[in-house]
Amino acid sequence: MSLPLFFFYIFSAVTVASAFMVISSRNPVHAVLFLILAFVNAAGLFMLAGAEFLALILIVVYVGAVAVLFLFVVMMLDVDFADMRRGMLQYAPVGIVVGIVLLLELLLVAGSFLVAPDAASGSSLPIDGTMDNTRALGLVLYTRYVFLFQGAAAILLVAMIGAIVLTLRHRTGVKRQSTAAQLGRMPADTLQVVKVKSGEGLQ
Repeated sequence: MSLPLFFFYIFSAVTVASAFMVISSRNPVHAVLFLILAFVNAAGLFMLAGAEFLALILIVVYVGAVAVLFLFVVMMLDVDFADMRRGMLQYAPVGIVVGIVLLLELLLVAGSFLVAPDAASGSSLPIDGTMDNTRALGLVLYTRYVFLFQGAAAILLVAMIGAIVLTLRHRTGVKRQSTAAQLGRMPADTLQVVKVKSGEGLQ
């Protein structure tokens, strides 16, 4: 057994086991930690496949942002998942239908290799074996698809601003920080020096 094949079996086994623990863990914090473990091992599989850009994006975006953010949200909000799962049975038929549709799509994708084995090689962009994956993706994104790439970035920016505007609510009676007032205050406004005689204390 070669060394890449050995690491492939290790990464794939840990990924499948972690994915199973994500859906079977009763503690949501443990589920998020197993999800991070699954992401890290999936990034290892991408590295073995030669897609180092996808591996790094998986680590930076999903592990570094999405999973950690979800973990902090679960820990701070203290969501009662047992209460949320009480009404899950009424949505079971919809979930079964969606699962069947996804299974059929996966079977069609897997069967396309048998029906049309040359479909994957019919790409209009030739693969340069002398160039690494990250540079090849950068050349494609910033030359051929630069306007689509910038358009997607603008849409994401508008969506982010819209989410901030929708969730930003100014409520009355809530203490807010005023940096100008803090920097402009005088010592006499916040500090009072009192001379107390020994043994008497403050009244």
